[in-house]
Order: sequence, then C-alpha cells, then structure tokens
Amino acid sequence: MTEDDALMIAVQSGDGQAFECLVERHQRALLGFFYRNTGDIQLAEDLAQETLLRVYSQAWDYLPRGRFRGWLFRIARNLLIDTSRRRTHDLLLHSLKLRPDQEHDLLANLVGRSRRPEDGASHRELAAAVDELLGELPEEQRLTFTLHHFAGLSLPEVAEAMEIPLATCKSRLRLAREKLQGRLRRLGFGAPVGEEPE
Repeated sequence: MTEDDALMIAVQSGDGQAFECLVERHQRALLGFFYRNTGDIQLAEDLAQETLLRVYSQAWDYLPRGRFRGWLFRIARNLLIDTSRRRTHDLLLHSLKLRPDQEHDLLANLVGRSRRPEDGASHRELAAAVDELLGELPEEQRLTFTLHHFAGLSLPEVAEAMEIPLATCKSRLRLAREKLQGRLRRLGFGAPVGEEPE
C-alpha cells in the first residue's frame, strides 16, 4: 500500500490532517499541470483547488490499489476538459516555468543538444517557442506530454489519468515529441534526438 493510499483511507475515515497532507503532496503538480494548459495562474489555482475538493468529495469512490496519482490526474484532466469546453480555445495553453534545471533538460532533449549557461537568451527563445508549439498540438497529445513532462507522472500514471492503454499513451507522447522536434528544427533550434518514450 502506498503512502497516498494510506492517506486516502484516513480521509475516508474523516481525517482532515490526512487530506491536508495529500494537498501538500500534490498541489504543486496540479498547479503546474493546469497552468501549462491554461496559461492563466488564477485559473490554474482555481482548477487545482476544485480538483482537490473533488478528491475530498469523491474519497469514497477511491479504491486503494496504489494508483492514486492516476486517479487524481484523471479528475484533473476531466475538469480541464470541462473547463475548456466552457471557455474559448485561446485560454488553453501556455507556460508553467519549471525549475531552471528541469526546463533546461527538457528543452535540450527536444532539440538534441546540451546548452551552456551562456546560452541564456537562446534558452529563453527556445522555451517561448516550445510554449507556443505546445498550443498547436492536438489536445490529447498535448495533455499526454504535459502530464508526463510537467506534472511528472510516469507513463502508466498518464495512461490511467487519460483512461487509455499504455501503448496509446506511449504513441501520443512519441507523436508529440516528434512534432515538437520537427517544428523546433524548422525554427532553427537544432537536430532531433532519437529518444523513445519510457
């Protein structure tokens, strides 16, 4: 049994501190996921809070099988889709800024080269280009990519959150990477890498 499972069992028993612990463990990842997909920090905060409220109100629906993050992000994904249907498509997408080392690694991986610290301006241009190009991906590929790379979910967790087979998840992630790499190459940001999904 995972720590999240134990906390959810405590929440099901009415333990408010267990819920606060779950909030502390997952709020940042939720906020990052929503911000990456809406570009609006206030909306991202509201959606993260709404997701956590839904977790609390649906606690009895959770079966402790060690897959809490997948269940949590399925709620988040469904809320994002519901919200995006009510809002214009322009509100979907833009950027959560990762910690600099994480962003550097992801961006360097996408363009297939390492970057030196003195490449700061080029790095900012690359980050802006990736943010813009993410908006051009089909929604399912974008969500798969952002759940994996920006919310930090494993591929099995992404598959569970998206309610798709693992093979479909890997395919969507590969397609998203290929599209991003191809578009970045056309913009002059380096050669692609041959990385396969995990």
